Amino acid sequence: MTIVQLEYLVAVDTYRSFNKAATHCFVTQPTLSLQLQKLEDVLGVKLFERNPVVPTKIGTEIIEKARLLLDDYYRIREVAQQEQRALAGELHIGVITTLAPYLIPGLMSRFRNKHPGVKLIIWEETTAQIIHKIKQGVIDCGIVSTPLNESQLLEHPLFTEKLVAYVDITSPLAQKKTLKPEDIDPAEIWVLNEGHCLRDEVLRMCQKKREQPEEPTYAFHTGSLETLRRLVDENGGATILPELALTQLNKEQQRKIRPFKAPEPTRSIGIITPKTFVKRRMIESLKQEIVEVYETAIQAKL
Repeated sequence: MTIVQLEYLVAVDTYRSFNKAATHCFVTQPTLSLQLQKLEDVLGVKLFERNPVVPTKIGTEIIEKARLLLDDYYRIREVAQQEQRALAGELHIGVITTLAPYLIPGLMSRFRNKHPGVKLIIWEETTAQIIHKIKQGVIDCGIVSTPLNESQLLEHPLFTEKLVAYVDITSPLAQKKTLKPEDIDPAEIWVLNEGHCLRDEVLRMCQKKREQPEEPTYAFHTGSLETLRRLVDENGGATILPELALTQLNKEQQRKIRPFKAPEPTRSIGIITPKTFVKRRMIESLKQEIVEVYETAIQAKL
């Protein structure tokens, strides 16, 4: 039994395809299949059903142990590299779509300048997709809205940003300098698709206390805050934006912002990792750069 065989085993479980697993491991499919056959011979059990590719009952138990063993192996290797001054390697990151456009461009340039030996590989995903990829070992960490209360994950706080209303000048809301959450009718605002945590936060925040909330008079399914903002610009109404999104508004658009009265609604942003995560130095450096990008952006807005 070898580390390489265990890596192939976990890759096949992750991708449920021998071809995709081989591509991920940078080997040919016959090479990967041969090594898994050798592993099955050594263990004396069948690890996968082949059509479709799913782990057997005993295979599922062995894969779970293999993931833990590989985590320990990577941790040992990382400890041995702690003496190196420069960070090097790949860091696979998932970022929620409501944060990525405002954080990632500045983060990538700063991180590359300070740590040229690290290759950032970034996915823009929903929170559920990020959690799934972390648990499957596809990505190392995720930048999401917290808390999640996922027992298998650790949460590392980064910053808390305010939420504000973005309203068309023809809206009655535009006549107020500051708003209360109950001022906003959830049936009359543009919101994100289901599956986005910011959608749930917004609807909870703006939900009026009535037994039968009205249905919206329109429906548009998007995962982009920029699309929601442009919908307000062209079609009226209102939407809710996080503070970082305001850094990219022009002066005319800034006049459409309406803050909330204290206590202002907020969302907390953090990094999530497996409990037995590796690449600690990379992730600590990532945390530091994210906080600096956020603070720099907010200071520039003031």
